Amino acid sequence: MSQVTWSIDDVPNKPGVYLFRDAKDQVLYVGKARSLLSRLRSYRRPGGDGRLMMRFLEQQAARVQTIVTRTESEALLLEDSLIKQHKPPHNIRLKDDKSFLMLRVRLGEEFPRLEFVRAHNPRASGSAAGKLAGRTRMFGPFASASAVRQTLADLHRVVPLRDCPDSVFLHRSRPCLKHQIGLCAAPCVGLISKSDYAEQVARALRILGGDAGDLERELTSRMQAAAAELEFERAAQWRNRLQALARTLERQGITASEKTDRDVLALARSGSTAIVHHLVFRAGRLCESRTRTFQSELPDTELWHGVLSALYGPGRRAAPAEILLDSEPEELELLEHMLRASAEPSSDEQAPAQAALSSAQIRVPTRGEGARMLALAQENARQALARAERVQLAGGAGLEDLTRLLDLAEAPEVIDAFDISNFQGAHVVASRVRFRGAQPDKAGYRRFKVRSVEGQDDFASMREVVGRALRRGLEEGDLPDLVVIDGGKGQLDAALSGRDDAGAFDVAIVSLAKARPERKRAGRRLAASEERLFLPGAAESLELRANSSARKLLERLRDEAHRFAITYHRKERGKLRSRLDQVPGLGPVKKKALLRRFGSVAGIERASMEELTGVPGIGADLARAVLDTLAQSARGQDSAGTAPQTGG
Repeated sequence: MSQVTWSIDDVPNKPGVYLFRDAKDQVLYVGKARSLLSRLRSYRRPGGDGRLMMRFLEQQAARVQTIVTRTESEALLLEDSLIKQHKPPHNIRLKDDKSFLMLRVRLGEEFPRLEFVRAHNPRASGSAAGKLAGRTRMFGPFASASAVRQTLADLHRVVPLRDCPDSVFLHRSRPCLKHQIGLCAAPCVGLISKSDYAEQVARALRILGGDAGDLERELTSRMQAAAAELEFERAAQWRNRLQALARTLERQGITASEKTDRDVLALARSGSTAIVHHLVFRAGRLCESRTRTFQSELPDTELWHGVLSALYGPGRRAAPAEILLDSEPEELELLEHMLRASAEPSSDEQAPAQAALSSAQIRVPTRGEGARMLALAQENARQALARAERVQLAGGAGLEDLTRLLDLAEAPEVIDAFDISNFQGAHVVASRVRFRGAQPDKAGYRRFKVRSVEGQDDFASMREVVGRALRRGLEEGDLPDLVVIDGGKGQLDAALSGRDDAGAFDVAIVSLAKARPERKRAGRRLAASEERLFLPGAAESLELRANSSARKLLERLRDEAHRFAITYHRKERGKLRSRLDQVPGLGPVKKKALLRRFGSVAGIERASMEELTGVPGIGADLARAVLDTLAQSARGQDSAGTAPQTGG
């Protein structure tokens, strides 16, 4: 344990930033203060025994560095920059803010569509010229991708806008299936005029903005008129759209009598596990509910300081008019100054709306509607903490059970799981997920493109990927205690071979095969089996009991690896489809024929004109268009630097 070797006698009573460093001079924690002297003095325990008030500082901090700034605003900006630079382990970094989804409508397009964007993306609201011209509208935030997709599904029943990307829209020659079921007006083939489509866009904007009264009245009038003319089928269509409109508005959440924009945050903690539940109210409606979990030993007053800085700091989301908390953070005036700075208008059009946000305030309500909102957030935080504790307990039991099952000397702290995914024997990718202490460690997730294997060979692919991952682990001193492979004995043998190629002989590897129902093969009836675990050198697999803790932990690992691999593979397949979809006149049948013949887009690019025209249905003109389009898209990717990063 390091001793407290630094003194606060020479620390100035001025604003600035302080950095706690360990014996190796690595930054442990970065903080800002209106008065450096007062803040560093507060870290001492009452009674003057010289110990630091937080365990991680008492055990790890060797010295503190201070940087004086002229103003508190400079301290705010410097703290944010230093946290990004050093990534201190004890600062609050809300990494899941990347999933903060919004909807964008680019009104400058001929036929605008609703599309997903990330709120933190500086390009989300379009170019600077577009914003100044008022040609981009943003809506949100939304709690999750599934929620916003459901909202869009209902919205398209009311206002059938296109949702296809330009690469599809510009090359259609006939309406798609969505037009046939009433979810798209088919502007791609001229079935709706520009003026009528613009009216539909305006309606969508009104609905997303919460002003749907006139549209509801119009839909009701059209339904009644159709019924009066005995056109009951058309009346039923208007009725269904009315119901869809109601569901869309209802899914925006509970309503408040006050229309003030508010964020409500409540904290629940157990030991070093801290959970913040975040409710976002806009125009009186709850439009986001998010739980964030992190590890911190900071006291509540300073922890709030880190959370608010991470949410509303420079370059992040703008603060609403009010932020309700369940306890008051330190240096309240400094935080409010930061919030007001984050609400500065980004365009002339937004200036009137955001001017109202310049009075952003932090409150701790004790009665009224604010207190009721806070109680809702507190209950959600408590429930999330209880769930986290249950998962942690179950994970601990699973590790103990797995240790006994595998006869390990000690419980595996770090477990990696691998999975392979491919498409028609081509475009093979793999995933590695990492659990630390039986909980997902997202920093240890990796994605791989299989490099040395041609066609579909899961065994060779597994050997390559495991070998690459463990070889890197050896180089970086980051080997797992246990590796879990999705598959049977063949996959296990391939993984063991990859491990030995890498020289990581001490890493234990097992494979988990899925449960099998009763089935027939070659006229023989094969009995059903439970999940089976294959061990190196064992003649028979182990069947895992249905409710065993070890089985549940292993299934979580395998399912997470499969999910991560599928997500990556879909992303790569989307790139494959988008490049081929740009070829004029290349339909799905001819596209599939090319992929079957050449295995991948890369194989198609390497093919000659003679080889392409040898594929049924591919003539000379189409072959030339394929090669020209792929060459052009490849040059665009190279110039944009869009090659995906993968592990290994």
